[in-house]
Order: sequence, then structure tokens, then C-alpha cells
Amino acid sequence: MSSRIIPVQPFDYVVFGATGDLTKRKLIPALYHRFKDGQFDDASRIIGVSRTKLTDAEFQKLARESIEAFVEKSYLDKKTIDRFVSIFSYVPNDVSDEAHWGDLGKNLRDDPTIVRAFYLAIAPDLFGPTCEYIKKKGYYRRDARVVIEKPLGHDLASSIAINDEVSRIFKEDQVYRIDHYLGKETVQNLLALRFANILFEPIWNSAHIDHVQITVAESVGAGTRGYYDESGALRDMVQNHIIQLLCLVAMEPPASDDANALRDEKLKVLRSLKPVANGDVSRLTVRGQYRAGSVEGVQVASYQDELPEDKKGSRTETFVAIKAEIENWRWAGVPFYIRTGKRLVSRASEVVIQFRNIPHSMFDHAEGAPRPNRLVIRIQPDEGVKLFLMIKDPGPGGMRLREQPLNLSFAEAFQERTPEAYERLLLDVVRGSQTLFMRRDELE
Repeated sequence: MSSRIIPVQPFDYVVFGATGDLTKRKLIPALYHRFKDGQFDDASRIIGVSRTKLTDAEFQKLARESIEAFVEKSYLDKKTIDRFVSIFSYVPNDVSDEAHWGDLGKNLRDDPTIVRAFYLAIAPDLFGPTCEYIKKKGYYRRDARVVIEKPLGHDLASSIAINDEVSRIFKEDQVYRIDHYLGKETVQNLLALRFANILFEPIWNSAHIDHVQITVAESVGAGTRGYYDESGALRDMVQNHIIQLLCLVAMEPPASDDANALRDEKLKVLRSLKPVANGDVSRLTVRGQYRAGSVEGVQVASYQDELPEDKKGSRTETFVAIKAEIENWRWAGVPFYIRTGKRLVSRASEVVIQFRNIPHSMFDHAEGAPRPNRLVIRIQPDEGVKLFLMIKDPGPGGMRLREQPLNLSFAEAFQERTPEAYERLLLDVVRGSQTLFMRRDELE
């Protein structure tokens, strides 16, 4: 089976922060895969903007090195890479200094049929000034799009301030707040699993579900640069990735697949989340930091040992677990256990729907008691879905019950490479589809 090709209009994609880690590790490889698949061709342009002084040729070399480093070897093709990097150009630009903004316009085409998108892979405090200069220098168009990356502030007040700055220039239908988790195939399959099958919806409620577990576990540490200490597990993972997963599990069926229909239902879930009162923090939450030890047979340092000297003694959490509750008709009394952390036993992200016990067992004399059914939606690695059922163990000897999974592995089912999240999201921006992006009221 081959990827479905849905070409997009030609575009000018301006990437601010073009020499940064995100661009090199994620954006350039993602665009390369879409180019190789035929989703767009060399009628499009990718324009890098950063403070680093590079020529077009040097930026093209950076793009080539990024592809060779972060794309699977079997997908490397010299002719395709040559064609792809030929659409790259570069503008040295300190976005906070108006004097550096003049050259960008020379790279933008004044053609209404060419989609214009700005990707802000830069610090959030530069979002506002960058948008202001885009408008002031005449690069803004009503049909232009702007993509902004997390973190969008460190609390509600700073998030509102950042969004206010962006929305002074760009309207809500132009703003694409990216959470790459929503671009993952398995996360999107949550929607298909729930709303394209009659099987689950009648039992997707408190009468049949005992609890829900959402886990995003990482085996890597926070690193030695101290960046993670500014956010911690709660801000880094819970407030965006995990909350989005919770919404997709818990929301009511949208009227359509329109972006706002989906966002409206997610917003209802967010408004139904029971706040954690001060007196319940110790009962409903757990916070911690990893210590020195062994992960996958390798000795690793503690979080405190990895911190720069000026941050030693930090109480920022690298692990957090929360018992969340949704106060509505469907989910009353069903706890949602969410947890995430670094330096855990293995890297795994999954959603577990734990169904209730059968109300009465007829198998009093059977070997092995019936267990509650489980639906496990595996996000990474090894994307897929498992439904654990009770069956009779074959052979003589009476009724012997055992648990057996029905296993749908995406890799085996589709026999093709699963696209990375950014591959879908970057071209959704060009298509003007906001379904997998966050609306401002969701964020706040």
C-alpha cells in the first residue's frame, strides 16, 4: 500500500529559527518526506530566517545535512534531495531589530495563488514583535497563516499576553497553535476508533468503564542545559499533550469533522474538568524527580546532578501523576489517571480504557477468574490497538479462562512507513485545515 498523494497549492513557507534544533530535527525532515511523496514540488519555496549569517548555499548545505542525519537511510535519494534543497533560500535576520527585515520581502512572491505561511520556531517573547514586523513591512496578507510553537507562556497571564500580541495582527482563523501529538497517526485514530465504529460508543461511559489511564513515559533525561527546569513535567507534557489526549477520549461526538465542531467538543471537556482544590493536592497528585540509577542497562545521573550550578536544589518535577475527574453525565465517577515523566523504565505513550467487571460470573468452577476487558491504544512506539478479551484455553481439562489480546499493529496492517506528526501538520497549515491545531479558548 502506498501513501495517498493529495498535492497542495504552491507555497512560500517562512521558517523563523531556521538554524535551530526543531527545524533541523523535525521540520526539514518532515518537509523532505512530503516532497519525496509528491505532496508538493519545486514550485514551492522554503525561506529560512535566523540570526546566524549564512548564504543560500550554506543553508541548503544545512538542510542536506539535516536530511542525512534525521531521515531513515532507506528514504534517502540524492536526486530528490538535490531538487528539494534547491527550493531553500535564506535571510539573515535578527527578528527583534527592524533594520534586518528588509531582505525578507525579496524572497516572498506577490502572487495570491501562492500560500504564504510563517512558522515561528523561536522564543515566545519574540512572537509579538515578529508578527508586528510582518505587518509593518508589508508581508502580511489576510489569507496568510502563522504557526506558533509551545510553550505559549508559563502561566495563564503570560499565555494571554502572547496570544493578544499575535491576535493584534493575525485573526483566529490564521493562527495555527501546534501540538505535534495531535499529528500522530494513533492519536488521530482515536477519532476513527470512537466515531467510525458502532462497537464502542454504546459502552463508552461510566456504566461500563471503570477508569482511564493516559501515560506518556520517556526513558531520556532532561539534559544538562537547564531549559527543562523552566517548565517541568506538568507544563511540558500535561497541559498540552496529555490534556489533548484526555479530550479526545472523553469528548462527545462532534457534529462533523469541521475544525470548530471538534474544538467545541474538546472545550466542553475542559470546562467539565474538576479543579483540584488546595486541600486535595496531596491526595490527587504526585510529583517527583529522578535520581541516579540504571535505565536500559546504562548508568545515568540524577536530575540534580545534571542541572547547571545556578539551578542546583531546584524543585521542578520530572514526574507527575494526577487523578483527574470529569463532572458530566458520561464520565461522572470515572477517574482519569494521567502520568508522565523522564528517566522512566522505557519510552511508551498509551491510553488504556479499563472496562468494569462483568456483573455476575457463571464460571464458578473454572480455572482462572474473568478479568475486566481492556482497550490499549498504543501511541509510541509500535503504534497500534489491543483489545484484551477473556477466552477459553483450548484443549481438555474443563473450562480454563485466559486473557488474550486482539492485536492491530499499524506497521503490520498497512505495510508502509507511518508519517511523522510534523509531516501531516506542516501541510495542514498550507491546506488551511485547523482540525489538529488548538484554538485560543482551548489553550486558556
